[in-house]
Amino acid sequence: MNRLRLSIVVMVVTAVATVAISCGNNTQKPSAKSVETGKKQGQEQVAYLPNLAFKVRQAHVGMSVEQQREYYAAHFWDEFDFADEAFVESLDNTKMSATLLMSIACCSTPDTAVEYLEGLMRRTVVSKPVMQYFLTLGERMFYDPNSPYRNDEFYIPMLRVALESGLLDEYERMPYESDLHIVSQNRVGHKANDFELTLASGRTLTLYGIESPYTLLFISNPGCPMCRDVKEDILSSQLLSDMVLDGELTVVVLYPDEDLEAWRAVLEEYPSEWINGYDARLSIEANDLYDLKAIPSLYLFDDEKRVLVKDEVSVALIEQIVAESQEL
Repeated sequence: MNRLRLSIVVMVVTAVATVAISCGNNTQKPSAKSVETGKKQGQEQVAYLPNLAFKVRQAHVGMSVEQQREYYAAHFWDEFDFADEAFVESLDNTKMSATLLMSIACCSTPDTAVEYLEGLMRRTVVSKPVMQYFLTLGERMFYDPNSPYRNDEFYIPMLRVALESGLLDEYERMPYESDLHIVSQNRVGHKANDFELTLASGRTLTLYGIESPYTLLFISNPGCPMCRDVKEDILSSQLLSDMVLDGELTVVVLYPDEDLEAWRAVLEEYPSEWINGYDARLSIEANDLYDLKAIPSLYLFDDEKRVLVKDEVSVALIEQIVAESQEL
């Protein structure tokens, strides 16, 4: 499994778990509690997926997983009028978020989820307000740093379709063009942006000047409680600690701001084996080399500085990716 696919799997695992009965390997008839029941058609009851923003007919329980996926890909949005602005305005936003997640789980695989979202977004361009509604939904779910479903790879196709639609004026385009530029940096599977790091001694080095099978970039701020938690998680990882001692992993702590007194005050709290430095020219933020809207942030690179993990806080995920890559 490649890094992009794993990132997508992590993103949709919650959605898949919530729809296992409806969109998974369905071999038993769903209970009355799990579906909404409609009118009888002949001898057959019409069942709908539960708790969605609009009615979605459930695939026949006798279908295979692949047949269910094909059914939902063709029919999930049948009851959604993409041209009806009043209908969209009446939707419950919380339910629409869950509905979008469920549609990804039902209609696509981890390998086709990005393509699915692009196709879905193209259906919205029949109406500017409807397109903007989905774009805002995507921004909140896939780009907000506090969203548990954050995934730049899901937001990118939505942005591209909107910007190519011709429906946005010059001023409406600006924030989305900025978003697209930022999320397009340091994508999983691509080479990372290089930057210069200044150490406490005044010596400078670059990211690409670090020779190591793996590099873990830890963007951190002094006084940040979550940064301390992430640091402790790294130190508590036997796998990562052993890799540092064996020279297989270099941990680089980057301070991207300008209060050097605050940065120097906490230097001794970090292991001497880690590289700890700051961005003296503040070029990372000025040039949008890395997304700094949420700190802490972890990036994992391979020996060629290709991105294996992007903008994460989960040390467990770092361990998982390292372990997986070592098995290849």
